[in-house]
Amino acid sequence: MPKTTANATCANLTYMRFIPVSGLLAATLLFASDTYPLPAFTDTTRAAKLAAAMPEIDRIFQRYATDRKISGMVWGVVIDGKLAHVDATGVRDRAANSPVTADTVFRVASMTKSFTALAILKLRDEGKLSLEDPVAKWIPEFAKMELPTRDSAPLRIRNIMSHSAGFPEDNPWGDQQLAATEADLTKWLQKGIPFSTAPGTRYEYSNYAFGLLGRIVTKASGMAYEKYVQTQILAKLQMNNSTFEFSQVPAATRATGYRLQPDGSYLAEAPLPHGAFGAMGGLLTTANDLGKYVAFHLAAWPPRDDAETGPVRRASVREMAHLWTPSNLTVKGTQATESGYGYGLRISTDCRFEHIAAHGGGLPGFGSYMAWLPEYGVGMFAMANQTYVGPAEPINLTWDVLLKTGGLQKRELPPSPALTQMRDHLAGLWNKWDEAKAQQIAAMNFFLDTPVAQRKGDMQKLKDEMGECKAAGPVTAENWLRGQFNISCAKGTIGAFFTLAPTQPPALQHLELRKLASEKVRMGAPTGAPAGVSCSQ
Repeated sequence: MPKTTANATCANLTYMRFIPVSGLLAATLLFASDTYPLPAFTDTTRAAKLAAAMPEIDRIFQRYATDRKISGMVWGVVIDGKLAHVDATGVRDRAANSPVTADTVFRVASMTKSFTALAILKLRDEGKLSLEDPVAKWIPEFAKMELPTRDSAPLRIRNIMSHSAGFPEDNPWGDQQLAATEADLTKWLQKGIPFSTAPGTRYEYSNYAFGLLGRIVTKASGMAYEKYVQTQILAKLQMNNSTFEFSQVPAATRATGYRLQPDGSYLAEAPLPHGAFGAMGGLLTTANDLGKYVAFHLAAWPPRDDAETGPVRRASVREMAHLWTPSNLTVKGTQATESGYGYGLRISTDCRFEHIAAHGGGLPGFGSYMAWLPEYGVGMFAMANQTYVGPAEPINLTWDVLLKTGGLQKRELPPSPALTQMRDHLAGLWNKWDEAKAQQIAAMNFFLDTPVAQRKGDMQKLKDEMGECKAAGPVTAENWLRGQFNISCAKGTIGAFFTLAPTQPPALQHLELRKLASEKVRMGAPTGAPAGVSCSQ
């Protein structure tokens, strides 16, 4: 069978016919290993359901801005590759009383780190550096730098990209270094960096680390960091109103940053100029541009055969959203969240979503946050012109609003031919046990783990208990080689959860048959939360 295309859906599988087990089973299973159907959204009313939530989403953000006395804020929702909704409240400049719009330019601070990580990965993909390169290859001062222990491994680029270099957390200090010169950075490096932990042992957020990545981008690319990001990423995403230079932003669109004073008055923050630490937090952008950026990240899912159209390969974008350095497990009430850092992105799992990519940003005068759900095709962001206001809270509340619409659903993975064919074989054994056929579909471990007589006896006992059964239902795929199908019987529903082995052809390595309390019960490992996390309400 030919490999499926990027437009594969359940309908693509209708031409497959059932081939009996008898004969050459190996031949009938071999062709299935080349077919990997793609997950897709199946609800045709999905967009309308999500759109219906926008008024409530606007109320959440407006209430947040009012409660925190934010001068101005803009927010947006990205759905399926486009900025589906954008709204704003307040003013970009208190003196002029000018309203915030989708074209108002805000500084996004540490959200810049994801752009820096993209630049590094693009250079890696072009063969100009390796994530395994010792930092000393690109920053010679590290060759003489004293590490905290004799057995410390050389610091590598991947360590400083994933906040596992052992540098101390430096948010208060780092925020004021944006304008540091290259000469300043060189002097600091010559004096060395004190470590808070041994390199490669734990998570520690470091602005300094991403300042160093800016220097590596400059050396590997042969052009200034900001020029490389501008020409190789921003321009190619048509983020035409984004820049690193505050002075280049027209006064008519620039958001003035403010600090809310204890007495309720507002102090205008002096804009920090771009310098050697710009790679950690110097980018300025608009809602319309940031919507394109979030859409670009979402477009990396699912993995597929389409031609590459972005400035950085989809596989590299997905690499950013992998949790490389675990951080912590937090519990609030009955909700738990596991989080850590990827490359320039915070990665987390909670009781609602198994994969959230996000990052916040805060500098004097500004606060911002962006987050997206890769498997759901939906992302959000918000930017405010007030010191350290991080609008993660309203974004978190908005996820719940979208969930209630019923439109926020993951892509559904069609069953692969290997799963569908194995379902047919197992259904045949359920209807009439045939030991020879069972041996043909079983991996070598299957009857070693549970002997033939016990397998047959357990199946017959369940059949006697459940009464007359109908035909087996469709496979619900967990992945291309693991899934579940149900059998409706007179006295309830039987669930069959099975996993195929990494053999060619894929054979049956695990099978669990169980009476289900409901047809909606999913057997096997939980997919919505990490092990040990309680998701009770």
